[in-house]
Amino acid sequence: MYIHDQWGGNQSSLFGPDIWQMLADGKIYINTTFSNAVCGVNTFCPPQSYPDNYPNSNHNPKSGAYQTNLPGFCSMKGIAGWTTLYKISKTFTHKSNTLSLECLDKLLKTDSSNLKCDESWSVDNLVVKTIKL
Repeated sequence: MYIHDQWGGNQSSLFGPDIWQMLADGKIYINTTFSNAVCGVNTFCPPQSYPDNYPNSNHNPKSGAYQTNLPGFCSMKGIAGWTTLYKISKTFTHKSNTLSLECLDKLLKTDSSNLKCDESWSVDNLVVKTIKL
């Protein structure tokens, strides 16, 4: 999964929290936040929950990421460090013949002129495996 541009993590303000969820048959299996902040010395770094669920943890921005220095996609297009790649794996028990898998966000940003461009995400190479027990 790619996290693009200005995600604000766990912040409770105009900038967040920036929540991403994965549901299977309506049950939440991942409920987390991401922060794409580029942090400097003596500056506030908005924490994220990933790799844990929100609101239980405050990890440094980009924690658990596979790659962190990819260029931004929309509002930070072409600027290195504004897209972060995560390789997420989740195992769960499922007994039905069908599966409804949803990936969704609850992004909160109210001070941007282009809300759809400010924070976005994308999924690539989604793999679903079944194991019969």
